[in-house]
Amino acid sequence: MREVINQRLDKLQQLMEANQHLKTQELVYELTLEISKFWSVLSEEDRDYVQCAQDAIEEGREWNV
Repeated sequence: MREVINQRLDKLQQLMEANQHLKTQELVYELTLEISKFWSVLSEEDRDYVQCAQDAIEEGREWNV
């Protein structure tokens, strides 16, 4: 299960760093929801990342991390 979570987190990171969420907002946001299903086993750092990504997606902000 951890491998699946890590794969999704890696994919989210790739998409966010490419600012793909500005072009395909719904697709990237859906990925954050898939990751959120595992909230109870995510590290605090991973939770923060997902929440920040969701905020950037909702507000249409560029991702400059």
